[in-house]
Amino acid sequence: MNTILLFIFSMIYFNSQAQEGSMIRIETENFAHVLKIGLDHKLYQTYIGTKLNNNAEYEAVSKENIKKFVVNDGNPLIDLRHAAYPTFGTTNLFEPAIRVTHNDGNPSLELEYQKHSTKKIDDNCIETIIKLKDPQYPVFVELHFKAFYKQNVVESWTVIEHKEKEPITLYNYASSALHLDADKYWLTQFYSDVVEEVRIEESQLTKGIKIIDSKLGVRTNMFAAPNFFLSLNSKSTEETGEVLAGTIAWSGNFKFTFDLDNNNELRIISGINEFASEYSLEPQKVFKTPVFIYTFSNQGKGLASRNLHSWAMNYGLKDGNKSRLTLLNNWETTFFDFDEKKLTNMFSDAKTLGVDMFLLDDGWFGNKYPRSGSTSGLGDWQATKAILPNGIGYLMDQATATGVKFGIWIEPEMINEKTELYEKHPDWVLSLPNRAKDVYRTQLVLDLCNPQVQDFVFKVVDDIMQIKSGVSFFKWDCNRMMTSAYSNYLKKQQSHLFIEYTNGLYKVLDRIKAKYPNLEMMLCAGGGGRVDYGMLNYFTEFWASDNTDAFNRIFIQWGYSYFYPALATCNHVTSMGKQSIKFRTDVAMMGKLGFDIHVGGLKEDELKFCQDAVVNYKRLSPTIWKGDLYRLVSPYEDTRAVLMYVDKEKNHSVLFSYTLQPLTDPNYGLVKFKGLDVNKKYKVEEINSMPHGRKSFEESGNVCSGDFLMKIGLKVSSSQPESSVILEINAVE
Repeated sequence: MNTILLFIFSMIYFNSQAQEGSMIRIETENFAHVLKIGLDHKLYQTYIGTKLNNNAEYEAVSKENIKKFVVNDGNPLIDLRHAAYPTFGTTNLFEPAIRVTHNDGNPSLELEYQKHSTKKIDDNCIETIIKLKDPQYPVFVELHFKAFYKQNVVESWTVIEHKEKEPITLYNYASSALHLDADKYWLTQFYSDVVEEVRIEESQLTKGIKIIDSKLGVRTNMFAAPNFFLSLNSKSTEETGEVLAGTIAWSGNFKFTFDLDNNNELRIISGINEFASEYSLEPQKVFKTPVFIYTFSNQGKGLASRNLHSWAMNYGLKDGNKSRLTLLNNWETTFFDFDEKKLTNMFSDAKTLGVDMFLLDDGWFGNKYPRSGSTSGLGDWQATKAILPNGIGYLMDQATATGVKFGIWIEPEMINEKTELYEKHPDWVLSLPNRAKDVYRTQLVLDLCNPQVQDFVFKVVDDIMQIKSGVSFFKWDCNRMMTSAYSNYLKKQQSHLFIEYTNGLYKVLDRIKAKYPNLEMMLCAGGGGRVDYGMLNYFTEFWASDNTDAFNRIFIQWGYSYFYPALATCNHVTSMGKQSIKFRTDVAMMGKLGFDIHVGGLKEDELKFCQDAVVNYKRLSPTIWKGDLYRLVSPYEDTRAVLMYVDKEKNHSVLFSYTLQPLTDPNYGLVKFKGLDVNKKYKVEEINSMPHGRKSFEESGNVCSGDFLMKIGLKVSSSQPESSVILEINAVE
């Protein structure tokens, strides 16, 4: 069945009984993932990579080894290397995607092909569902593949159910199993820590198993980001090489397993981390795994990123095609030391800057135990009368009168012991019996496995939204991971905790999204400790890091840019670091701009610069947010970073050049631009200069052809340490 013809013409849902040896193709415009039913009735992957023009040639792509996918001679070293969803307990010798124990104690599973179906979701998306079954037990597995044609992205997930008389136990339950065949494999992973998010590390895979995972329960990205690139045969660059990019839409414990066998064949098993999470599945109940998202590029990491950005803005990110609010946050100006007068004065600061919104951060709540510091109040979500006698509604009215929107910070999943909530519901926290409570950052974690706790967390948002006209924006924080975790609600099913907590969180967010579909929310977790497309389905943006030093932020924002579009990445101008206000602002403009700075403390020329920068940003933001990203010079390979965004029509572009800390005069050479139209002419102008300051770009105002800019290039970088240049590039007649 030609799925592309289906994509163009079909409006119906149909089932197909495939014959042994026939193929199932999951295809986009340039990418194909091909599966085949063997003579043994099992399902195998035969190809993944660049789409072929002639469908018949997928048969030949596996070379002389094609027989191993369709001939069963009983040799497990041959037959099961490319199993589409590898099982455990019979003949598979490698990493399984699924492992179960039946209620009669049998620890094995076999899966045979039953049928598959394909349906058109919209003009760009086709879903393929493949049904598998154990020939001896009533255990059923559905493999789901949703292909996004224009974006060249595929979503993959699995649905597991059974009709045995008693529960079966799931030990492994992957979302995806992919097989790759190459001479060498290079893995790019993104390690993290607090204030050191998404740093890049690349290494060649050797024989054996490499695992990237999290066991933290919440704030799961603290040490490892749930993203990877896998380059085939040699290291890929921005523009060259074959590369698979993968990420997972799951906000709990995740796991990527890279299993390189004795024949140099690689399996990538992706999904929920099964560690301490064996799952008892009741008869007739459904276990649905999270979505694994992947794309394939034969033109390097840059194209893979652009594929994922396009998918995210259209399918993965809440309101991905809508505009975002610029803002002023009070945290670094006031911390916990504020009152009504100080806040309302800051509304005027926001208006003076020209931003859209004022965001009230931590410290506004608690009465019996006021939130005067980090040790109390968290969980008592009522305005503190001593500092806000007229409540949140008064602040909303004053912000509106000033001409700015009003947003607010919450951390509804966490609790201090010094709260009225804890006094009433100590059983609502995750805490081991017969052991001392493990308090981290003076906090405990509320048990979102419990429906009563889910109701409470929803009510935190709902109550605030019922005040006056509601707030325009929430900053949703999450400042600790799980330790010594035990759920009073789950009782004897503690191994369900990590999964049910995450599902409970999604239930809350589903309710919020349903009732307040246009509400904008920022995702925060002790910095960037929880950034994934499971949560970004509900959030318009995320806080990248508590490290706002502009020098460090270049590396952090660069790392996020591989998997997340610019409009989702919140970057604030703060007082951290000793760089100029220009450098700090230019770095923040690389994504979604905000300020967290004492406006009254700015010098006259600094304030004027910031005001002009906001005006520039609002003009350029459609290109930054929705344009194609081209990373031109990496800070990991040079003493500068250069990148540019180009709109879809190739009429408007913005280039950012950041000089880091060269030890000597760098004498930077020409940088070749990307993504422009060779037949158009472009005016190149430097913007965001300090008032009365000298421009760094000597050729500002010149007109060049797209052909010249991309083949020859321009000198775009200042030689001064920690300096920056922003170029606006517009097509002219």
